[in-house]
Amino acid sequence: MIRISVRGLVEFLMRSGDIDNRHVGVTEKAMQEGTRIHKMIQSGMGPGYEAEVPLSHVVCVNSENGDEIYLQIDGRADGIFEMDDCIFIDEIKSVYRDVNKMKEPEGVHLAQAKCYAYIHALQMELGEIGVRMTYVSTENDNVCYFDEKYSFEEVSAWFEALIDEYKKWLELEGSHKKARNESIQGLPFPYPYRSGQKELVENVYKTIYHRRKLFLEAPTGVGKTLATIYPSVMAIGNEMGEKIFYLTAKTITRTVAMEGFQILKERGLVFKTVVITGKEKICMSKPENPENGMPCNPEECPYAKGHFDRVNDCLYELLTEEKSIDREVIIKYAEKYQVCPFELSLDVSLFCDAIICDYNYVFDPHVYLKRFFAEGTGTDAIFLVDEAHNLVDRGREMYSAELYKEDFLDLKRLVKEELPGIAKQLEACNKEFLSLKRKYPGTSVDVPVGSLQLAIDSLSKSIGKFLEDRKLAEKFKHLRQPILNFYFEISHFLMIGDLLDDHYVVYTKHEDDGRFLVKLFNVDPSENLYECMARGRSSILFSATFLPIQYYKKLLGGSNKDYEIYADSTFDPTKRGLFIGTDVTSKYTSRNEAEYRKIAAYIMNIALEKKGNYMVFFPSHAFLKSVYDIFAAENNKNNEVSCLIQESNMKEEEREAFLAKFQEKRNEGEDEKTLVGFCVLGGLFSEGIDLKHDELIGAIIVGTGIPQVGEERTILKDYFDEREGNGFDYAYRFPGMNKVLQAAGRVIRTSDDIGVVALLDYRFTLPEYKKLFPREWSNYSEVNRKNIGYNVCDFWDSF
Repeated sequence: MIRISVRGLVEFLMRSGDIDNRHVGVTEKAMQEGTRIHKMIQSGMGPGYEAEVPLSHVVCVNSENGDEIYLQIDGRADGIFEMDDCIFIDEIKSVYRDVNKMKEPEGVHLAQAKCYAYIHALQMELGEIGVRMTYVSTENDNVCYFDEKYSFEEVSAWFEALIDEYKKWLELEGSHKKARNESIQGLPFPYPYRSGQKELVENVYKTIYHRRKLFLEAPTGVGKTLATIYPSVMAIGNEMGEKIFYLTAKTITRTVAMEGFQILKERGLVFKTVVITGKEKICMSKPENPENGMPCNPEECPYAKGHFDRVNDCLYELLTEEKSIDREVIIKYAEKYQVCPFELSLDVSLFCDAIICDYNYVFDPHVYLKRFFAEGTGTDAIFLVDEAHNLVDRGREMYSAELYKEDFLDLKRLVKEELPGIAKQLEACNKEFLSLKRKYPGTSVDVPVGSLQLAIDSLSKSIGKFLEDRKLAEKFKHLRQPILNFYFEISHFLMIGDLLDDHYVVYTKHEDDGRFLVKLFNVDPSENLYECMARGRSSILFSATFLPIQYYKKLLGGSNKDYEIYADSTFDPTKRGLFIGTDVTSKYTSRNEAEYRKIAAYIMNIALEKKGNYMVFFPSHAFLKSVYDIFAAENNKNNEVSCLIQESNMKEEEREAFLAKFQEKRNEGEDEKTLVGFCVLGGLFSEGIDLKHDELIGAIIVGTGIPQVGEERTILKDYFDEREGNGFDYAYRFPGMNKVLQAAGRVIRTSDDIGVVALLDYRFTLPEYKKLFPREWSNYSEVNRKNIGYNVCDFWDSF
């Protein structure tokens, strides 16, 4: 069975012309306004009006080779009512325009309504069916109707022609799914199971079967990538899923996922996979300042001009010829057909079995793939969320919103001469900000912002009207980009404002530079993330550092019905030397030259016991610099160690050059020096890098990773103190320990690796920290700076 939404079907077949993002903000705002307008129209139609009617229809199409292909078309009619002895389908559209000037309904909108009309007439055995197109202006709620009646024969012939046009796509997808499902039957796991790996595979499959979530703590080496991909593929073969979304926070893990699918393909799996690369990274027009907006319009981008006229031909050839579709494949076909590579990759995803992409494409309220999830009916998607510990902060970020008072004044100054109406509304918003600024000093929480939201909503509608008016937008072309960027910001604020509940804290802050901030802070993102995952069948969330697992389960939208598993490490624990420095700390109150000298001595004593590559992780760049200066001065006496420093805001090529030093083949001669990289805990090199064998033999971690004290950390602490009684854990200890575990995990990457991990802070000996140690950390040595060298020497001598 192949499924498609009514909207997806008609938009796919009827699209044409250019990509033009100069009016995209209007579409987004219209979607935000849609719910309100729908309810307004529906509630005013009287008791005989049936609202939000789900409709579904299965079509059987005979392919060229004689196979029967079944297409399930789903959707939801905005309304069904009777008028003049005829049943009507009502399709409601909210628009930023004067609806009284509309002469006829838009073709795509009418086609959507006619699909519903056909399905309902067929199922109710009606000889005649009416279609009402209801257009509502978001500016003033004015309404315009277009009514049309069709005989069943007319609407049936129209629908059959639509399906006939889609037939070649059905045949393409149908033949692929048949081959895919046949290839899955009997597909073996590609390698002999590692210890505990078969149980992981079985538990992932069980979770998908029961439509639950699984929270999986899986240390490096257990083979979690294949242990999650393989059972998900098998579930799809047994009709327990439609697509796999492999969701990652970093590019490197997307590569690992693609390799995992490729391993199964080499064993006979027929499976279409696509990697979605971000628009800024894959854009072939190379905008100079992408932060100012992407030039996705026919005037600035040749790939946007006529994109929709060519993209379906491009898509068909690509899908016919390719199975593993990465960035290079997308670029190849986009260049051949002169189409936008980013939009092409999104279209490709509709026909793929696995979609490998960033968290944003499922969780972000603006970026999520509406073509899969916007219909509100749910899907049978399987979500595999890699390095899921990152999703807590990402979730908070995606579902929080902030505005600065000064940005409203800046835009007012820019537009006041040419757009006085918008300037007046900007001033109205500024007055609301000013009222809050005077009333709430310092950093204040639980601030009421209802009046501010109303003023911003009114401003948003005026800006929306300006952006919709193409003549006006062209006249003031020089103002368009700053207005559009500002519009996105206030639209996001309004959207998040609609979500406010007890998972949020609204606060204001007077910044040191004089700016005034209003923030809607999603302290607990669990509800929003839960709603996102409810769009699929099942979610498998996994990480090598998922401790304490109940903390992550709570904040990532888990319930008592969901599962959690701790997978045992497959590595020999004796190959990791774990040492805790008991006479040193990174506590802020203890930071002084004497403490820095102790830490420098630890680093030197560890590094000199065995030549090799080491990384040291510090709480901050300032702390790093203080210790490095002392270490470098001592090292200059004998010059036995080469040093690298992680600089602030390193560019990609600088990051690659840094890592390349660790990946250089080492010589065993006397002249070979030890390499020590001075890095920041929680930064570029403490997570997501894979240095194997002798590329890294030691990680030295200074401090417990506790985040810097600040307003938001205080808000987090107070919030969870009140609700859970352990606010310090939620705001500081748990996030800090995760950074420590990630940094420590850089050392042992394969079963052959041997290395040392040193935790330099006496607090690691306290019960509240030791209970957060993973199982494989059960054996450790408590040391001081005087005996650390002897202990490390004994460890290396044992090999």
